[in-house]
Amino acid sequence: MSEKLELMAHLMRRAGFGATREELEERVQVGYEATVEELLDPESQPAVDRWEIMRYQPWAFRSGTIQNFGSAEWLQAMIASKRPLQEKLALFWYMLIPTGVAKTDHYQNENRRIHEFKEIGMGKFEDILLATAKSPGMLFYLDNIENTATAVNENWGRELLELFSMGVGNYTEVDVREASRAFTGWTYDLMLPRGPIGRHDQDFTYKPELHDDGEKTFLGQTGNFNGDDIIRIILEQPATAQFLARHLYNFFVADEVQVPAWGVTPPRDEDAVEMLADALIETDYDIKHTLRVLFNSDFFKNARFEKIKNPAEIVVSTLRMVGGYEKPFPGLGDMSRQYGYMGQDLLNVPSVEGWHYGAEWINSGSLMRRINFTADMFGDASKPGVQNIINRVKQGGKLSPEQLVDTCLDLMGPLDVTEASKTELVAYAQEGGDLDCSSDDNCEIRITELLQLIVSLREFQYA
Repeated sequence: MSEKLELMAHLMRRAGFGATREELEERVQVGYEATVEELLDPESQPAVDRWEIMRYQPWAFRSGTIQNFGSAEWLQAMIASKRPLQEKLALFWYMLIPTGVAKTDHYQNENRRIHEFKEIGMGKFEDILLATAKSPGMLFYLDNIENTATAVNENWGRELLELFSMGVGNYTEVDVREASRAFTGWTYDLMLPRGPIGRHDQDFTYKPELHDDGEKTFLGQTGNFNGDDIIRIILEQPATAQFLARHLYNFFVADEVQVPAWGVTPPRDEDAVEMLADALIETDYDIKHTLRVLFNSDFFKNARFEKIKNPAEIVVSTLRMVGGYEKPFPGLGDMSRQYGYMGQDLLNVPSVEGWHYGAEWINSGSLMRRINFTADMFGDASKPGVQNIINRVKQGGKLSPEQLVDTCLDLMGPLDVTEASKTELVAYAQEGGDLDCSSDDNCEIRITELLQLIVSLREFQYA
């Protein structure tokens, strides 16, 4: 049971945002493979009503307040969703193919991209790239609205190749130019000026009079290519499967080096990346199938606590675990800024390269933010999730300091901490002696303080 529970906890940390002990125990009864299939079939679970937030906080999307509300809608969905992999995959795609409001100044377009990723994120990579190329947010962010036959703008064409599909070293500057020519005329209808109801919606439009109809040679193929053809040719390249497979491994399995180093640094697990690349090629880049291969693989099952949680994972997993945040709540807008304080301002990437990850999530400032946030949450015994943990501890009866620490580590993960960390936790627990909640008025305080120490540990920062 313990091994099955630990494996299920691992799956839910990676394919979602963690789970309470009660949920893990229920899923263990269902089985690992069956849980994977449920996660891969989001339609089998009820969707979050995206408009529910309007009933609780109708002012949220008014002009002048949406800028302060930011990614609150997405945060609430990540907390409440019964489709955790759908939300996690939207985060994957947004981190891989990002845009940012610092340039677009259009939160509605950013949220539109998130919902699009939720709808098609488990489908074919071709559809995801095409949807991105036609996204008003991306058309503006990488300047394709300025890309015309008489004035070719290479920003979108370059980043499509470098950061979104193939990686440096697999194309030439001529390929960048020719790809950019193929996307000329891909634009959107101009939005009206800002008014009392905020930004107006934009929709993709193709303007043939702005398109370069000349012959183009791209990655060794010649023809009168349009953007659709460029994406098709990109997907025919083995480098594309390798690039996407490495991103999937990095996000769901174990931290890699930063993307700019991939050209000179081999994958952490070349066999695993090769397996994922093969799965992509064999199914025309079917993401659902590839994730099924990934989650059922030995390399995934054995990669426990090999990833540092990104700030969104820290915030969402903590709020899901302590409970009480399933409905839109007062302070949701402020809560949605927490991961920004930790270095990941969702919907506002620092650059088109996205965020650096792994160890680079951690510095003295961001680590303090992480610890303070999680300690504050788990120190509140009124939270239903915290109260559930307290009640589970109480069920153990009289506990020695060592037993108390082991019980809390088990309920919080299960977490496997170093001997040094374990010694420090036991030393704290020993200050109060044995825990007997039937007679100890400070029982809940002792438990919540121990939980606060646990979430401050290095091990808690890993998924």
